[in-house]
Amino acid sequence: MSDSIGTSIENSELDDSEDISKSKDAIGIVIGISVTLVTTFVFLVILLWAWSSISGGILGLNPPQALLTWEDEYRDLTGVNSLDGLDGTGVSLCIVDSGIDTSHPDLANINLIGWNDVINSVDEPYDDDGHGTAMAGIIVADGGLNGISKNVDLLVAKAIDSTGSGTDEGIAEAVDWCVAQDADIISLSLGGGQGFGGGIITTDTLEIAVENAIDSGVYVIAAAGNDGEDDDGDVSSPGSVNDVICVGGITRLGKLWSGSSEGDNNGQLWPPKLPRNDPDKKPEIVAPGHEVPVLIQTGVSGTWWGWSSGTSASTAWVSGGLALFLEEHPEYQRNPDSDSSKVEEIKQLITQNSQMKDGQNQHDDRFGYGMLRIDLLINSVNNSPNNSSNKLPIIKNHSVEPIYESSIFDIFQIERRITASVPPDNSANAIE
Repeated sequence: MSDSIGTSIENSELDDSEDISKSKDAIGIVIGISVTLVTTFVFLVILLWAWSSISGGILGLNPPQALLTWEDEYRDLTGVNSLDGLDGTGVSLCIVDSGIDTSHPDLANINLIGWNDVINSVDEPYDDDGHGTAMAGIIVADGGLNGISKNVDLLVAKAIDSTGSGTDEGIAEAVDWCVAQDADIISLSLGGGQGFGGGIITTDTLEIAVENAIDSGVYVIAAAGNDGEDDDGDVSSPGSVNDVICVGGITRLGKLWSGSSEGDNNGQLWPPKLPRNDPDKKPEIVAPGHEVPVLIQTGVSGTWWGWSSGTSASTAWVSGGLALFLEEHPEYQRNPDSDSSKVEEIKQLITQNSQMKDGQNQHDDRFGYGMLRIDLLINSVNNSPNNSSNKLPIIKNHSVEPIYESSIFDIFQIERRITASVPPDNSANAIE
């Protein structure tokens, strides 16, 4: 009987051992499954975050993080982020370009007070090239991207066609319309060949229209051009006109963008061209021009946001910055009695309050009088009752070497007139 009891005890212990073993196995399986699930979840979260950052967010509802970072870097570089409470309110800004795509979500809240289609005479705003939408976004985007002066009274004149070109006569008509609509600023992200006799007398239709606008107290901002890597020797027209504020391009490091055009300020005998003097040496200023975050028109590249390289973007950036200045100092805004005197005064302020590269103490034929610092420009009037002196101080608190950078991402756009040498492609690329 004792043997039977012993056997029973041994069997019971064996069963208990098997139960414990099974329990341990079950626990191990549960732990293994849990670890796998947690690891998979963490991996999916990281993957989703990475995809969201690269592609512009879930379902494309947000710009890629890279674009937001680039935008913020440029805002820091030009002093926009140091300004509080300014958004362009009360300033009228006219963009002459390929139009504007008002169906873009970042343009839903813009204050569009006027539209003129010189090309096709269509009553409602549109953009069949995309360049105008990209430039407008730099100034007035409100949503995914953050425009510099998003609350300006916006006027848009379409004088560039679906191939990215326009005629001198058509663009001149658009400029005249901007003036008639009481614009304070005209933004011309375009350019072409100069008229005969630049700086002496011109017969160029567009240059005459621009000179008339300036004589009416309008600030005209125009692109220097994008031929810096194969430069023809001077900036594009109408940026070449004396009192126009001509804009070159820089990178996010504050270095000159490789494609930014050089100014010829020494004059020449033939074709006749007078030497330029301060504050009218070209370009006057440089601003963001390399991989600048922009809006993309509806139906292009499957995304709402991209980037653009060129002095077109630089021009829009300066136009938006000047709108902030005019909001802060309305005495510089255009009025019925305005002439070119305030324009000339602003140009003198630019020579004194732009940020020169390290070692620079005068105008540079590519870097101009320095990089746009809209905060310095605004504060120069805040801090001094008289800012029209001829003294040109040395500003060199920002170490920037004249390094010319290029990128495989660079795209072609900008020089837009009847002699434009740009391809008909959209100037804005989706980030990859």
